[in-house]
Amino acid sequence: EAIDVPFPLGDIMQSSQLLKKVRQIEISAGRLVSETFAGKYHSVFKGQGMEFAEARHYVPGDDVRRIDWNISARLGEIFIKEYREERQLTLMLVCDVSASKYFGSTTKFKQEIMAELSALFAFSALKNYDKVGLILFSDKLEKYIPAKKGQTHILRIIRELLAFKPTSKGTNLTSCLETVNKIVKRHSIVLLLSDFLDKGFEKPFRFASKKHELIPVIIEDKLEINMPKTSGYLDIENPETGEKFMYDLTSKNLNQNFINSKQKHDNNLDKLFASLSLEHMHLSDSENMLDEVVKFFRQRAKRLKKG
Repeated sequence: EAIDVPFPLGDIMQSSQLLKKVRQIEISAGRLVSETFAGKYHSVFKGQGMEFAEARHYVPGDDVRRIDWNISARLGEIFIKEYREERQLTLMLVCDVSASKYFGSTTKFKQEIMAELSALFAFSALKNYDKVGLILFSDKLEKYIPAKKGQTHILRIIRELLAFKPTSKGTNLTSCLETVNKIVKRHSIVLLLSDFLDKGFEKPFRFASKKHELIPVIIEDKLEINMPKTSGYLDIENPETGEKFMYDLTSKNLNQNFINSKQKHDNNLDKLFASLSLEHMHLSDSENMLDEVVKFFRQRAKRLKKG
């Protein structure tokens, strides 16, 4: 018996459905942020450096390198510059909208899982008065929304994540990362959400990880991780290339080749992330999302404590 695996690329949802879905995500993400994540989010990310706070009179023992010579000359007394840590952050959501995101073997497309996780981080940023921006990419830049504050802006981003229709089906992480490195000027938190089904992007990835707080998020469907243990066939179509083939679930060689290819791909990603000391998340469905976020925060807090 053949099992059809659809890759729908048409209208994802009608306007009324979209508004309902946005509202659901707003409520659930807002509740989780208030109860769990808002404090953790800000505690594990660095500010953008130091900003000038005020000038005060010099006190013996102060660092002479902090003397404000302009104010001192104008007022005839020695003044020192005081600084404080600049805590405002910018969160850039960089999301893969290639055709493979519109696949789901359970109740949700990978694209919906991506939107829910993005909303969780976006509302955490909102709670901490930080800016949020959005970059959507396929094998080219599809949409760029500059970072801003405010709930209305966050809701617009969620709507785009749920309803945006890309003009291209492919994936090009190199082009995406080069775009991020070019247009995101200031040090930012960059949440990169993709299934990472691409090659040759290591160089711009490394550059982005040095310039920003880069968080890779691998989004996969359960069927892409483990083929069902049953007899029969899967009629499969690659949504990015249009290539079609039939997968024989009873073929041991085919199953082993699938397992080997998947392990090699995962190992290469793990090595890349480890070489840059990057914590990452791995989502295969919406049910494990909270566990992955909590795990990420714990790992990052642990590393910051050591370093």
